[in-house]
Amino acid sequence: MISVQTDSPMRADVQLLLAEHLSDMYATSPADSVHALDHSALAAAGITFYTAREHGLLLGCGALKHLSRHEAEIKSMRTAAPARRRGVADLLLSRIIAEAAAKGYERVSLETGTEDYFAAARRLYQRHRFEECAPFGTYVPDPHSTFMSLTLSPSNLNSFAGSRKDT
Repeated sequence: MISVQTDSPMRADVQLLLAEHLSDMYATSPADSVHALDHSALAAAGITFYTAREHGLLLGCGALKHLSRHEAEIKSMRTAAPARRRGVADLLLSRIIAEAAAKGYERVSLETGTEDYFAAARRLYQRHRFEECAPFGTYVPDPHSTFMSLTLSPSNLNSFAGSRKDT
């Protein structure tokens, strides 16, 4: 059974997964277009970090970063290579969205890449009703970035209602 819980980005297995994530980001995007956070940045106040685990084995991670009273940002979504195509990213994203709604956010936004490498991520977010939007927060227009957001309306949240518990 896969469990999605709040966790620490300082754990050794998480640090390895995040290092792999950052390495891939720098390999696929220009350095000034990489907005992924390392484990230290993900441990900052205002960020809630989540992992998906099965029998203690790390399958993936993601984070929710506070931007304002009304908006949060999804950061550092990553599924470990051996766990891909098992629905881990769907479980993590559903949990993060449900938690954002529970915290009273009205909108959740994210930044991902435009390169083909990021096509699966963009499809994941589109399945969860994210739509492309203008840059938000401190982001600026960037040809290597796709900005997406989800309004946390009651109709959008019905599909996430059961995602707050472990799955």
